[in-house]
Amino acid sequence: MSFAEENTLGVIVGRKRGKGSQNGTTATRAMRQARAQGARLGTGRLGIGTGIVAGLVMLIGLARFAWNYDHYPDTLLVSISWLLLISSLGFVAVSIAARGENMPGWMYVGILVMIAVVIALDFIAIWPMEGIAAWSSSSAAAGAGLLIAVTLRSTRDILIPTVALVVVFAVAFTLNSPPSVEKLPFQLAVIALAALPPMIGVHMVRMFRHLVQTELDRVLVQSTVSAPRFAVGMLASEELAGLDLAAEELLDSVSDGRTKLPLTPKMASTAASLATELRLHLIEGRRETWLYHAVTESETLGKSVVLTDPGSLAGLLDAGQRDGLFGAIWLLVSEKHKSPTNIKLTLGPASALPGLPPGKICVPIVISTTGVPRNRVGPAVWEALSRVGHFSDGVESASLRVDLQCIVENPADQ
Repeated sequence: MSFAEENTLGVIVGRKRGKGSQNGTTATRAMRQARAQGARLGTGRLGIGTGIVAGLVMLIGLARFAWNYDHYPDTLLVSISWLLLISSLGFVAVSIAARGENMPGWMYVGILVMIAVVIALDFIAIWPMEGIAAWSSSSAAAGAGLLIAVTLRSTRDILIPTVALVVVFAVAFTLNSPPSVEKLPFQLAVIALAALPPMIGVHMVRMFRHLVQTELDRVLVQSTVSAPRFAVGMLASEELAGLDLAAEELLDSVSDGRTKLPLTPKMASTAASLATELRLHLIEGRRETWLYHAVTESETLGKSVVLTDPGSLAGLLDAGQRDGLFGAIWLLVSEKHKSPTNIKLTLGPASALPGLPPGKICVPIVISTTGVPRNRVGPAVWEALSRVGHFSDGVESASLRVDLQCIVENPADQ
């Protein structure tokens, strides 16, 4: 059995999981699996929006061409460049609609070649006029081709040609006519028309995808709030399902005679490794709480939160207290601050405070932050903390510190 078909202990579940098993948080893996199917976040509504903006850019260029039509010494090359630009982008739009929301490499290369040819034809036609910035039309609108690809190609695939576009225009302006202050505004306007739409499109798509990934991360991780006191996480549940399938297949192969008894040394080692991993998962499920899984399986929380809960007391919190604590921590981490945000979350030790009702104990929770000023904390954080229990806040090293007293059921009485 090859290494690619096995997990760390050589269990046969790797054959079923294969290349689809990848490391990372649940949200990241979900997005990676979606991209593997040819999908891209933002290629639906955002793709339509970028297509509309690309059409507006081309309309501006066509208006410039129509307004200056009588001034061109030769309109043939300019007309050919416009026909090439319109037909090519029309073909790309129809192809994307027919093939699905993806852009293969050959189509992307074709767009780059089309942009280069359009710019060359337009420059050749207007070069004798010694005013590229004033007379360019199709070349200034050629950036619309990159704008169409914003949601379908990587950021690098868009930014590199865009920067090259800026360089080409700058060099052409310099070589075509002597630099002057009078021409500079027109030159900057043409460069902005050609390069700014793809750059702004890249920024908007990146922000949108970050927003979607963050919200997906929160939705997936918040499901741990309803987990039992001790439970395996989402990633471990997926691994357990794979291990269970592998065990069933092994037992089935023995029962129907495909695997002969006694087992061969290699098959016996595989069965032993499978049993070991199952036991490890069962042991982990008796030590790890919902809060541990919420922190470790979240890309957002995992980078900023340090959890200290030696007594696994987070599992004693009820659903409302869990939701409040999770919401407060998430808001503290996700809100933008001038300095990086780090949170140390400490639970315990539990104690029986005087005056508590019978069967109740107090779980102290300390939230120590770095990079979170007290006056920058929004009302939603305080509302979430109030659902956890009585709290007092203060400032420690110029950052927020919150001490909570969380009243929970005494597990000894259950």
